[in-house]
Amino acid sequence: MILVKQAGVYVNILNCRLKKHLAEVFKKHGVNLTAEQYLVMDTLWNEGTLTQQAIAYIIQKDKNSVTQFIDNLEKKGLVARSVAKDDRRVNNIVVTEEGMALKDSTKQLAIDTMNQALKDIPEDDVQTFVTVLKKICCNISDFG
Repeated sequence: MILVKQAGVYVNILNCRLKKHLAEVFKKHGVNLTAEQYLVMDTLWNEGTLTQQAIAYIIQKDKNSVTQFIDNLEKKGLVARSVAKDDRRVNNIVVTEEGMALKDSTKQLAIDTMNQALKDIPEDDVQTFVTVLKKICCNISDFG
């Protein structure tokens, strides 16, 4: 039972530390993004224009949090809202030119940060870790 509790505690600690460390790396390199804002931007860079609902689903955050992330990204000039032509209630989120200009350097900072976090861990262990995390996510999805 203690092992199960430790797994939960360390997953939470890892999440908190990664977000905090990534924010520190971004700040050090003049990138004005939180880890959550980066997650939204990375999703948009990878997928293109999306609705707020689609972003919330992809990054597994509630709609209100995503709205707040987008509000802040919009204030920074990195994204813009565009009302969907077929449904005025739906906002499409578009990356601006300024947001696109951050893509390559910011993604590289995030990759370098993860590489540093995973240093000295054999690739097989990382693959096993990812596989286990995916299984845990699937198990949790099966509950709901």
